[in-house]
Amino acid sequence: MQMDLKQKIRVIEDFPKKGISFKDITTLLKDGEAYRYSIKCLADLIRHKEFDLIAGPEARGFIIGAPLAYELGVGFVPARKRGKLPGKTMQAEYKLEYGSDVLEMHVDAIKKDQKVIVADDLLATGGTIFSTIELVEKMGGVVSAVVFLIELTDLNGRDNLADYDVISLIKY
Repeated sequence: MQMDLKQKIRVIEDFPKKGISFKDITTLLKDGEAYRYSIKCLADLIRHKEFDLIAGPEARGFIIGAPLAYELGVGFVPARKRGKLPGKTMQAEYKLEYGSDVLEMHVDAIKKDQKVIVADDLLATGGTIFSTIELVEKMGGVVSAVVFLIELTDLNGRDNLADYDVISLIKY
């Protein structure tokens, strides 16, 4: 079965500010068939890779990464916002439009030399995903690939992730 997933994504012009063409995946997520199809397609794109875990940043990385891990029979490691995880954590800072924020992972989430696929909903410039990659690598993990539901090609995020195998399902 083939499905045009772009038809399942609502595009909202001038959100969150003028000139931005926001890709709203909530319309895809609420369609069970489209959501499942997108996860299965992403799984097929990475199934041949060597990896032990999938990691994803809060919050939309959970929406893609956790079901992807489930589909492929591997564990999922969340990268959470500062202060959300109990126990000892490792941190990585990332830039926002007006400042910065911090993501954290438990220090024992990834073992040395474990192979990890990092998953998120959207590749724009690559800023947020870098913090998750940084956490994986600080723990001694090896990033096997970085996978996205959507890639905004005109923002050149792929160029900023040139050291990694970047895989995306839908391109705008």
